[in-house]
Amino acid sequence: MKKFVLKKEELKLRPEEFSIPYSELLNEKQLSAVFFDKGPALIIAGAGTGKTRTLVYRVARLVESGIDPSNILLLTFTRHSAKEMLNRASNILDDRCKRVKGGTFHFYCSQILHRYAERIGYPNNFTIIDSADALEVIQFIRTKLNLHKKNKRFPNKNTLLKIISTAVNKHLDLRVVVMDQYPQFAEAIDKIEDVAVGYSEYKEKNFVMDFDDLLIKTTQLLEQHEDIRIKIASDHKFVMVDEYQDTNQLQADLTKLFSSVHKNVMAVGDDAQSIYSFRGADHQNIMEFPDIFDNTTIIKLEENYRSTPQVLNAANNLLKQASFKFDKELYSKKEDSDLPALVQAPSEHDQSRFISQVILHLREQDIDLNEIAVLFRSGRDSYDLEVELNRKNIPFVKFGGQKFTEAAHIKDVLAHVRVIVNPMDTIAWNRVLMLIDGIGPKTAQDLFEWIRLAKNPYDLGMADTVSKSYLKQMEKLSKLLQSFKNSEYSVSEVIENIVEYYRVFCEKRYDDYPKRLKDLEAFVNISTGFSSLSKMLEELALDPISATAVDTEEKVHEEAPLVLSTIHSAKGLEWKHVFIIQCLDGIIPSAYSVEDDEKLDEELRLLYVATTRAEEMLYYTYPMLAQSAYGDYFTNPSRFLKELEKDTIEEWQLEEEKTPELAELSDPKKLNN
Repeated sequence: MKKFVLKKEELKLRPEEFSIPYSELLNEKQLSAVFFDKGPALIIAGAGTGKTRTLVYRVARLVESGIDPSNILLLTFTRHSAKEMLNRASNILDDRCKRVKGGTFHFYCSQILHRYAERIGYPNNFTIIDSADALEVIQFIRTKLNLHKKNKRFPNKNTLLKIISTAVNKHLDLRVVVMDQYPQFAEAIDKIEDVAVGYSEYKEKNFVMDFDDLLIKTTQLLEQHEDIRIKIASDHKFVMVDEYQDTNQLQADLTKLFSSVHKNVMAVGDDAQSIYSFRGADHQNIMEFPDIFDNTTIIKLEENYRSTPQVLNAANNLLKQASFKFDKELYSKKEDSDLPALVQAPSEHDQSRFISQVILHLREQDIDLNEIAVLFRSGRDSYDLEVELNRKNIPFVKFGGQKFTEAAHIKDVLAHVRVIVNPMDTIAWNRVLMLIDGIGPKTAQDLFEWIRLAKNPYDLGMADTVSKSYLKQMEKLSKLLQSFKNSEYSVSEVIENIVEYYRVFCEKRYDDYPKRLKDLEAFVNISTGFSSLSKMLEELALDPISATAVDTEEKVHEEAPLVLSTIHSAKGLEWKHVFIIQCLDGIIPSAYSVEDDEKLDEELRLLYVATTRAEEMLYYTYPMLAQSAYGDYFTNPSRFLKELEKDTIEEWQLEEEKTPELAELSDPKKLNN
């Protein structure tokens, strides 16, 4: 038999062979990244250098080259980022780009686990619990082990969850985490381990996973089952990871596993913007990428499109102080501006007065308030300023706030959905049952034991522990839950029915129930976008909606408000004028970091991130006199600012305006008369 060998089509590699004029739209370094072919690559993308643009054009270039979009994996830190990038790539090229696999590590891992969870002992319909649910489980375990008594020195539920999560995310022994970060609980270390074991057993017994589990279980699945690893990694001809400096150890391991067949992996990030170690991010991941992936090509994006040369000089000057970094020098072709200001205020209140007066002056110059931001280390740093802004009638919005799905009334409704999807979800049942008058934690637990063993877990009226005092309410709940069994209800119809049932509880529990009912109406509308209840639970857990009517009062402003934000929340954003307040030793850098070089470096990176938010003008401010619980004290400006070269910043001194009377008193001629 005669054979004919089909040659593989050669991919387009030169910019001129494409329909998109890449050479005209990208600078030289961006073009190098977009047309990087095969093997591992690390793109060091400095602040404002067009990182997202580069990723978008690389997706478009790969698809236009003939790569099947489903063989491209784009991992980002929010699903919104992935969606936005793929939409932009589609607008540049065509809708093929929307078929690229995109999302967060957690989202993509959940998709894998819903296909293969049975291979590691979980049902494929497991439920994902968010941080608030995880805290409830921890408290449940803590109480069960009789570790909740206030007279015992033992970590609270928040600290316990942090300890467990840190150990998991950083591949550390739990005992090491306790001794290193929480030595005050050294004597309770055995009991802390008992809580961790109880937490793990609870999740397995109730078929639930927390966010960490999504990464851990996927790693286990791919490491223990070679056939699945090869199948999944074979599909990933090209892997791209955005914000690689923010990955934790598990995400770095998964990056390697996902790209283990074709080895075409591109990590994009900025080592100088690694500021999330408190969430488990490991700065070493980006620093060690070239060591982990052999023959890595490093491409540096250094042309900044955001800031003036003067702002960048300050940023570059800060980075020179870092011990652990890739060398880079940001530059800009924008017009020159004034030097960044270093403003010493006599007191915190004077600092607030200065900022509010400059803001009013800028507004008079037709600078919109939403083009101005005030950045700070933590929320409490802006309290004095907020009072002054209110006094001057300057509208502002403060970044942060509760997630929609973390609000109690939304969690109540979601708990009903969770017991429909997973009848073994203890915490969800506890929440549902304890809404009913007469049912406390003990009764709820007894009822759940019956539910766990019952043939029909929703036939609650049959439970032998049901008291006559709440029998009618239990029958109502039972009727509600059973009505969804094998029904043709859409997701929004299920939510609508649950909300109708829940309305009476909402009105009884909350003084502000009209606002909460508005949220519930909005939730019914939101639910129309989901194809199934399990899909809705998964997506809301992995990508929660931000604001609620309760925590975000509607404020009618004649103009868009000024922005107040923590530096961590401001990452990735930009404003024309930026104030960085409370630039003090003990705040930036934190007092807890000064003895540790790596921690001190992260503090420096935090100030760098804040600095690079400014487009035109930057103000570093600090008070000479600060307040504490023990009284006023003299401060020291941040050591990082002291190290800046003199020609990088301009020092400003605040003076009180003299009234005619004061001017007369200070006139030497008058004093001599």
